[in-house]
Amino acid sequence: MAYDVPSGKIVLFGGLGAGVTYLDETWTFDGVTWTRLSPPLSPPARTAAGMTFDAALQKLVLFGGFNGYTGYCNDTWIFDAAQGTWEQAITSQSPPAATEPSVFTDPLNGRADVFGGYSDPGGYWQATWQFNGTDWIDLHPSPSPAARAGAILAFDHSTKDAVLFGGQSAGGSDTTWTWDGKHWTQQSPATQPPIMGYGAGAFDPRSGLLITFGGQGETGPLNTTWAWTGSDWTQLYPASSPAPRRYTAMANDEALGGLVLFGGGGGMLFNDTWELISADR
Repeated sequence: MAYDVPSGKIVLFGGLGAGVTYLDETWTFDGVTWTRLSPPLSPPARTAAGMTFDAALQKLVLFGGFNGYTGYCNDTWIFDAAQGTWEQAITSQSPPAATEPSVFTDPLNGRADVFGGYSDPGGYWQATWQFNGTDWIDLHPSPSPAARAGAILAFDHSTKDAVLFGGQSAGGSDTTWTWDGKHWTQQSPATQPPIMGYGAGAFDPRSGLLITFGGQGETGPLNTTWAWTGSDWTQLYPASSPAPRRYTAMANDEALGGLVLFGGGGGMLFNDTWELISADR
């Protein structure tokens, strides 16, 4: 799920439905109503893909995911929200086929970037890639965060960096890193959220903070809310919160002026929609 700037709508694609059904549906949210689209061509059904807005293309870029019948995905698709159409990008190289890659907007040039993901065989991935509009480029930054999948990775409009936290890895990931478009830098916050993977994160324009929610903790799904202040993490205490869940989707709805969260799982599948109105420290 990602926010499309030209249309002013959130776009959602795919997911895992009831009965282990892999979905290929495209939906938009205008702040009030979800609308299912019927594009003439769509990406194959999948769950756990990554999608972000590419400011240079002025379109959404989708990469990766998993389908239990066809395996791990490494295809790239571009969505034109103004036309309501998907187009596959035929690239000469790409990040490895992976589920739960972190796909995010680069803070330096607005391009779509990919970090990490998981496949079997292959394990957890560590590379950082960037889409130049026609092909993927392996950026080879050094140092780099440890290999992981299902991390929170989102652009912080206040600090002008992308912020990475958590994720699933061979040894657990509780480190915080920032990406400025050229370099990864490990941060040393005094406070850290608990180890978790498969949570959601996005920038909240109301508070000016990057917000995270949910994820899979060491003892089960979480429903805690945390904020990155630019140098430290602080837990927030909203008056009401969604039920504990993992694999949820969250996006910064610039037209609405806040954060929107949809779906996820945690003992059951959810199709509820939430907006973050305020979060008390």
